[in-house]
Amino acid sequence: MNNDNIADKILELKKKKNAVILAHFYQVPEIQDIADFVGDSLGLAQNAAKTNAEIIVFAGVHFMAETAKILNPGKKVLLPDLEAGCSLADSCPAPDFKRFKDKYPDHKVITYINCSAEVKALSDVICTSSNALKIVESFPKEQKLIFAPDKNLGNYVNNMTGRNMVLWDGSCHVHNQLNVSKVIELKLQNPDAKVIAHPECQGPILAMADYIGSTTALIEFIRKDPGMKYIVATETGILHQMHKDCPEKEFIIVPANETCACNDCPYMKLNTMEKLLSCMEKETPEIKLTDEIIDMAKIPILKMLDISKQAKLI
Repeated sequence: MNNDNIADKILELKKKKNAVILAHFYQVPEIQDIADFVGDSLGLAQNAAKTNAEIIVFAGVHFMAETAKILNPGKKVLLPDLEAGCSLADSCPAPDFKRFKDKYPDHKVITYINCSAEVKALSDVICTSSNALKIVESFPKEQKLIFAPDKNLGNYVNNMTGRNMVLWDGSCHVHNQLNVSKVIELKLQNPDAKVIAHPECQGPILAMADYIGSTTALIEFIRKDPGMKYIVATETGILHQMHKDCPEKEFIIVPANETCACNDCPYMKLNTMEKLLSCMEKETPEIKLTDEIIDMAKIPILKMLDISKQAKLI
């Protein structure tokens, strides 16, 4: 069955079952094109919170689908492939984080949304790369803070705010593996290109960037910026939307290694059109969480959404 036939069946099932498809910018192009909403973690959480659909089909990774379930405990939340995890979330097991947190009893905990529901339940407020600065600045300067699990994003926020947050030592392998020497090489080959980077990248790459932002912010930047060529330091999937929005511009992804001109997240790419169709037909795999975890994790997520709304990050 070709993708057009699969897409027709998905759309038919979506209407029949009153389902909504949410997709991250790192998904394969075919899934991005069929989704009802494509966005970054903040936009996806906001859309999950307000949907009227009975079934939420989350084309992303496990922690994103968990967030949708936490915000919609009475709805069925499906993930096309349950193995679609996250190296950053995996770097912060809840029992280890609990012990880490207990060492700093006078600290509030800000947790990046790229973590498990259990870690969210241990947090005071959640953040995304879109709103991390606003979330941190919502606390008084004298308030001691823990930031987890991404040390690169945490270091970036510390540098931008002058804070000294205690950082959990975790990272996203997709962004952490990007090599500053490759960025320098690409910049020398393309002196007219601007470097744009996701804040999950390491500090030396961020120091070279002309612009730093979430996936949504990076796309907004290239839409409005007068430049015509960009070196892009994030996951390859973002290029699909960039090419759609600005077909006249050139985008060069910073590769993960010398053998591939790409930087793919293997977890994001586990979701396929075939798996999307199958999960909608069978209504499985389904995200399951305990009531206790849902109740505890919902508090810091709702706090994030409220701060984002006040800051007009919508």
